[in-house]
Amino acid sequence: MTISLPVYRRVLLKLSGEALLGGSEFGISGEVLARLADEIGELINAGVGVALVVGGGNIFRGVGLAGRGMDRVTGDQMGMLATVINALALQDALEHAGLTARVMSALRINEVCEDYIRRRAVRHLEKGRVVVLAAGTGNPFFTTDSAASLRAVEVGAEILLKATKVDGIYSADPEREDSAQRYTHLSHDEVIDNRLQVMDTTAMVMCRDNDMPIRVFNIQRGDGLKKIIYGADDIGTLVDGRARETNE
Repeated sequence: MTISLPVYRRVLLKLSGEALLGGSEFGISGEVLARLADEIGELINAGVGVALVVGGGNIFRGVGLAGRGMDRVTGDQMGMLATVINALALQDALEHAGLTARVMSALRINEVCEDYIRRRAVRHLEKGRVVVLAAGTGNPFFTTDSAASLRAVEVGAEILLKATKVDGIYSADPEREDSAQRYTHLSHDEVIDNRLQVMDTTAMVMCRDNDMPIRVFNIQRGDGLKKIIYGADDIGTLVDGRARETNE
């Protein structure tokens, strides 16, 4: 009998704050948290190390207020704190699902979570704990996409999984243009050169320079996360160092 094994042993999952909204316009959905915890639990039970980087757009977006006059550094710091709130909510949901989780923050908030220390994060992963990485890089002007790329490289992830609300990278916004084409495979350079705004350029360059593959997929669709871990290549869009092959 053939037993299917995960093709990845350690992954970094990037979640936007909006992914936690569910059907709401603001805040955190308990139903979404529970579903994510169950899906991540399946990976942990299969022996896959899971690190998470979470955004804060469901609570606060510093860039938006900076555009209306707020100091950009202040706005970004507020956004970092929003990611900590989301990270703590994820930790709670993971623990309710029977998992062991640790929140590690790039900002020093010792009363509520651990400081991010790379070696400690790797040790948590080795012990089967889910590591939830908050506060981005700890610096203003850097997105959580950049943080996800940096942390994926630092903790030795084999792939960066970017969870979105659409099923991959498109040539245009599929919600606005019916003719938008979904790509199944792109190189990092093709994403950068064609300005396919799935991640900011800093994040994409970091992945390119460190040979970090990225798979962009719809987190809201069934067991897509599990299928990716077990090697499904028909979900979302794969971005790696190879030139484009076939697209839909």
